[in-house]
Amino acid sequence: MSNTPERPSRFPLPLGKLVKGQAAGSTGGAAREVLMPQRHLREAAADAARQSAPRGLGLDSDMVRRRMVQRLQQEGLSDERVLQALITVPRHEFVDSALAIQAYEDTSLPIGHGQTISKPSVVGRMIAMLFGGATARQQGRLGRVLEIGTGCGYQAAVLAELSRQVVSIERLRPLHDKARLNLAKMRSPSQIRLIYGDGRLGHSQAAPFDSIIAAAGGEDLPPAWLAQLAPGGRLIAPMVSPGGRGQILVVIDHLVESGVSRFVRTEHEAVLFVPLKSGVM
Repeated sequence: MSNTPERPSRFPLPLGKLVKGQAAGSTGGAAREVLMPQRHLREAAADAARQSAPRGLGLDSDMVRRRMVQRLQQEGLSDERVLQALITVPRHEFVDSALAIQAYEDTSLPIGHGQTISKPSVVGRMIAMLFGGATARQQGRLGRVLEIGTGCGYQAAVLAELSRQVVSIERLRPLHDKARLNLAKMRSPSQIRLIYGDGRLGHSQAAPFDSIIAAAGGEDLPPAWLAQLAPGGRLIAPMVSPGGRGQILVVIDHLVESGVSRFVRTEHEAVLFVPLKSGVM
């Protein structure tokens, strides 16, 4: 969509412009020239401006995304790399047109098939936490990323701005197809690879991964994810809390010390994600 308004039809007219027409109060006869009052000039200019306003919602403006990012900064998201990626990727292109006006609010939105696009603050927070992994800290990038739950493709597009490669798995065929169309429309980087498959199995063909991020939560972490997490890598996923009341973010770091490999788990804030399921549909 274009953000450039059409050129107004030479309004406002110069003060004193003579216009052909009937004189006020005239009931007929030959047309004569009358002076358009200043008030009429202003009204005409306003009408022309309304008619020539941009037809879109202005959502393709870089400034709209910057305002969203400014709000996220005020709420505590501070990683400049993540903030810039959120500015770069147009979120409104990944939601249905009827919901596009809400795309830059900090809210999750339905994308069909019982799934949602996560809140920008949650996307930003989880990706920023991935940068705390040992490999990401050393390289300043997320390296090779495995995303569980492609959804509409928005998070994959953000991750692609920050990594060497993104492998994203979606178990619902309609969403996999939707993400492919969305990303093709955006001409997203070629390092995004979309897989239709069971996310609980990961993608061993492309393992190991420096970063793993899940957009669905279950009661356990699938063993395949841990097996495919590279030494120095970090995994972040929602999980059912130990008390069984809601979900929390869980971070797993794959550390290697003195030749000994181990996984270190930390728990973070409460979140709300769709359930993690097996199989494909």
